[in-house]
Amino acid sequence: MSPIASYLVAVLVAVASPAPGAASALPAPELTREQRNKAVAMRVFNEILSQGHFEVADEIYAPDFKNHGLHRDADLKTDQDAARSERLAFPDLVVTPEMLVAEGDLVTAMWTFRGTHTRAGYGGLPATGARIEMRGMTIWRIVDGKIHDEWTTFNELKPFSQMAAQLKWQLTAIVAVLLVAVIAAERALWWAARRLYRRVSVRATAS
Repeated sequence: MSPIASYLVAVLVAVASPAPGAASALPAPELTREQRNKAVAMRVFNEILSQGHFEVADEIYAPDFKNHGLHRDADLKTDQDAARSERLAFPDLVVTPEMLVAEGDLVTAMWTFRGTHTRAGYGGLPATGARIEMRGMTIWRIVDGKIHDEWTTFNELKPFSQMAAQLKWQLTAIVAVLLVAVIAAERALWWAARRLYRRVSVRATAS
């Protein structure tokens, strides 16, 4: 091949080859509304519920947020106070989203709650040491990156039944101690009554 031909081939190869970093310079595909809303939902699980970073609530919740309960609604302060109480009662709490489904402004999450009840503050109960695990579902309405509404459902009796199971031996011991105390008091009372009866009988005979 002549030098001129070799030169032309080299030029063509250089032009056809992409410049270093050209691929990375391409703009990233824009996220869909559903993907952006899922990212907001994940922040609730990861940053607020599982890590206790409650200060980020102002970034992802709308000021007029409402948590819609069966009989009454809760505003943002009430909702976050409840989350803080759970975090206090379960310091190792992790809430894991098992499934996220988004459509339009709505995100539905199936989640699992796992934590150890080592401090007071859950339902007014003292610390039980019980390991709690329960599953629930939440629906959020997210508009422009802010959560405006929430609907959550879970079996509220589940954690209390698990705490009761943890305490069954302690409760059994307490009942046993109370039973022994009652029997001892009954026998002491019977002994005192017999002694009093004998004294009265002796005095009556002497008179």
